[in-house]
Amino acid sequence: MSVTKLELRTALGPVYRDVLPYQPRDCTLDEIPVIDLEPMFSSELSDRKKVSSAIKAAAVNNGFFYIKNHGIPAETIARCQGQVLNFMRQPLETKDRVESHKYSKYYNGYLGRLKAQVSPSETADVRESFTFRYSPELDPDNPKDISEVPDEIRPWIRGEDFVWEGTKHLPGFKSDLVAYWSGCLRLARKLIGMFALSLDLEEDYWDNKVTYPGAETQEEIKEKFVGLGSHTDLQLFTLLWQDSVGGLQVLTREGQWIKAPPIEGTIVVNIGDYMMRLCNDIYKSTVHRVTNESTQERVSMPFFFGLNFNCVEGVVPSCTSKSNPAKYEPISCGDWCQMRFKQQNEDFLKEAKKLMAPSAVIVAG
Repeated sequence: MSVTKLELRTALGPVYRDVLPYQPRDCTLDEIPVIDLEPMFSSELSDRKKVSSAIKAAAVNNGFFYIKNHGIPAETIARCQGQVLNFMRQPLETKDRVESHKYSKYYNGYLGRLKAQVSPSETADVRESFTFRYSPELDPDNPKDISEVPDEIRPWIRGEDFVWEGTKHLPGFKSDLVAYWSGCLRLARKLIGMFALSLDLEEDYWDNKVTYPGAETQEEIKEKFVGLGSHTDLQLFTLLWQDSVGGLQVLTREGQWIKAPPIEGTIVVNIGDYMMRLCNDIYKSTVHRVTNESTQERVSMPFFFGLNFNCVEGVVPSCTSKSNPAKYEPISCGDWCQMRFKQQNEDFLKEAKKLMAPSAVIVAG
């Protein structure tokens, strides 16, 4: 049996995973379960612990699960999806008014096809994306002007106004995207309590550390294989809404690609690298990728959630013992993300320089 080595970028340098030579198959509900969040909104702790137990079972397995009854209205999702299509169907010169490489310090804005390569083992990503990050004035729970943000947090705020200035011509664009983002932020702040319970911590263990979180949404439209290369996510966890086209694939610990097809009314949740680090590797940040082998446009709307970027955290006490000491030194969520972004950008620039050599011809179509 011929096993392929898959190279992955991490904040600490490249790592490698074995991939079995089998075609991707559909997942089972044991591999990626559906968790009903309705008990999470109960006033009874015993009900909320049912959700946290289900999350723990999924997090130690493949690190992926679906959630239903999540509280984000279907019409909010649909309006955001419609605005994504409105933006992406514009002429390139219009989209370039908010082009990330030109105008952003923090990876906000528009990124075109073949402008990133998440996986060094695969092709450049055949997708377009629009990204915006947390700004305190947009916070649905406690909106504030940037001047009101504590001094130790202010340098870590990553929102940038140019993304909205360059899209004013699209009616409702900002309000519809922010409505979806706000729904995800509120949901994530509720879910972090379930994760705390799942680790035998107090439910509010992280509450004062997600007041100005690393929270971003990245609306994407993908075409052709591979839309987004193999990777793990960076922060605590990701909420992913995907349309009916599908394309999400997850790599099991055995090295088999499994498909996570869309299930109506659900959002996919997956564990990120920083959460795995805080959990001493008990919870799994699993490799995944996105493909689109259909002839249709594929829209996905991931929301990435982490702690306040200035928070320096080590392994949580419930995940260590004399026989299982902490594997990792404390690091801030912001520094952790910056390490990965820096390495990813340097690697991509190296590849771009090779392509731009005099003997190379680039055709993007």
